Amino acid sequence: MPVKKLTEYLDENKIKYVRISHSPAFTSQEIAATAHIPGKELAKTVIIKIDGKMAMAVLPAPFNIQFETLKELLGVASVRLAYEQEFIDKFPDCEVGAMPPFGNLYNLDVYVSESLAEDKEIAFNACSHSELIKMDYADYERVVKPKKLKFSYHSML
Repeated sequence: MPVKKLTEYLDENKIKYVRISHSPAFTSQEIAATAHIPGKELAKTVIIKIDGKMAMAVLPAPFNIQFETLKELLGVASVRLAYEQEFIDKFPDCEVGAMPPFGNLYNLDVYVSESLAEDKEIAFNACSHSELIKMDYADYERVVKPKKLKFSYHSML
């Protein structure tokens, strides 16, 4: 079961969470609708490359990354989306595209959008396209220690 590493970590850190099963869904907005969770409370994990180094960007489902803003905030030369083939081996316990926002478990820096930090609870993929974990944002921040920045904007669909 792919979610084992994540739930063991949460249990070791005495974090309360709920596992939510849902029918398979692949886009963050589709997942939010299927699981009956507000899109802004669903954290999507995006793998990025910062000056060639892999990292995680975590933001609300209906938001997009402002790459130029993130580049300026970090004071780096380049920030871009990572290609799937660049990170597919990094998450052997997860289905492709269903990585949880726990870069600390995969030796990746984590950058979280300030807009996500406004929510009391967050939900996120639990290593599969048919299961989520929902927990308090404060607990997430405590164990992951992401760098909180303002780098995303609400996309109008």
